[in-house]
Amino acid sequence: MIVKVISSAVVGVDSYPVDVEVDISPGLPQFLTVGLPDVAVKESKDRIKAAIKNSGYKFPGNHVTVNLAPADIKKEGTGFDLPIAVGILTGEGCIELKDTLDYILIGELSLDGSIKGVDGVLSAALLAKEMGKRGIIVARENANEAAMVEAVEVIPVDTLSDVVEFLNGRKKIIPLTLDIADLFNKSCNYPFDFSEIRGQEHAKRALEVAAAGGHNIIMIGPPGSGKTMLAQRLPSILPGLSFPEAIDITKIFSVTGLLNKRETILGTRPFRAPHHTISDAGLVGGGHTPRPGEISLAHNGVLFLDELPEFKRNVLEALRQPLEDGHVTITRSSITATYPARFMLVAAMNPCPCGYYTDQTRACRCTTQQIRQYQARISGPLLDRIDIHIDVPSVRYKDLTGRSSGESSGVIKERIERARSMQKGRFADRSMQFNARMSDKEIKLYCTVDEESQKLIEMAIEKLGLSARAYTKVLKIARTIADLEEDEKIRGSHVAEAIQYRSLDRKMI
Repeated sequence: MIVKVISSAVVGVDSYPVDVEVDISPGLPQFLTVGLPDVAVKESKDRIKAAIKNSGYKFPGNHVTVNLAPADIKKEGTGFDLPIAVGILTGEGCIELKDTLDYILIGELSLDGSIKGVDGVLSAALLAKEMGKRGIIVARENANEAAMVEAVEVIPVDTLSDVVEFLNGRKKIIPLTLDIADLFNKSCNYPFDFSEIRGQEHAKRALEVAAAGGHNIIMIGPPGSGKTMLAQRLPSILPGLSFPEAIDITKIFSVTGLLNKRETILGTRPFRAPHHTISDAGLVGGGHTPRPGEISLAHNGVLFLDELPEFKRNVLEALRQPLEDGHVTITRSSITATYPARFMLVAAMNPCPCGYYTDQTRACRCTTQQIRQYQARISGPLLDRIDIHIDVPSVRYKDLTGRSSGESSGVIKERIERARSMQKGRFADRSMQFNARMSDKEIKLYCTVDEESQKLIEMAIEKLGLSARAYTKVLKIARTIADLEEDEKIRGSHVAEAIQYRSLDRKMI
């Protein structure tokens, strides 16, 4: 007798259905799993045997063959324990066959028959909805996560016996329902606020412009000037997450196992700050079995790279394609996975190896050659993808000790949301959502400037030494500044401010 139970596995950040087929036939006692199982799946036979016996059921003494279809994709993890055990018990007549195909089953079995949570349950619940299944049966610790998907019954179970009794109709388990809107609203609180930053008004304004247009930004300044503090508070002024965006973020964290089991949904934009010793696989994603990297964990949020020149060259160059495309595709011999990676890049660096080249209070110890070599660690193609360059000087004593606080994140966020609303209307029939994504065609269409502004840009290129690549960047930034002032036209004042945000294009030495 062949029994089929539906489970799921993850490729990238999305789940695909896996048919767990169990055949119990006469022969020598043997438990064989086929369908490209990894080590964790192969080891499940011992967990399943013990769980079935310790739950009070009889394990078959015949030949048991388990096939995980499709057989050409490698199966990983411990989530197949529960569906395999249910398939065996159904084949033995302990479970009625009629209800096993109505649900997706996923869970890890302990030796005593209890069911543990696994990663990627949110993706499995979304798959159940897409397939039109009645619901999903998961461990209780995964139930809140799965309940974020509406129109799908989420059956929380504690033991294998619970599953058997539920499928046989002898035990009623009420599907878990949550107030999704309330949970989402409660999760939208940021721990930091812009009002906590003393001084640095110019840098705060640059971050506001960057957030309004979705521009990547790099901050240059001596140690202790507040670059990290500024970056940490950037997510608090970005427009609020929509529910679909929050689901996308939560799904990535769930797949990677970084979602706290007590959390149901991530309502704040992620802020990821990897150390400069990270590998290219850790940043972009990869490994023998592809896993999402830091850029995917920063999806819909902020990726902060502190001490940018200290990152390995190959790691920084790997960022170029995701910055353009908004996703990264990783190919291995047996699988190709695509991960979302639409993030806002915020970088920080010292102006020189010792850090004090532009500082007014401490002397720089570096030679001109050392400074040039240090700055040259960041390639031109990567700088091409960073719109705003801003100097962050040391904070003055009177700013540190002053009682006045700057604007709160909420006030700044309101201006940014109005600017984003203008951009949304402007690009309603186009694929991009904000000014930073404009191509040359859109720049010509939406960034027209008057004669006075053209003269300003010409003077900046000739007198200040701005590079040619800065021209389109200035126009995009000026468009964003105009949007912040709710002005349909780009004026000379907008262009003048935009020119200030291209400090690395000038001849610094």
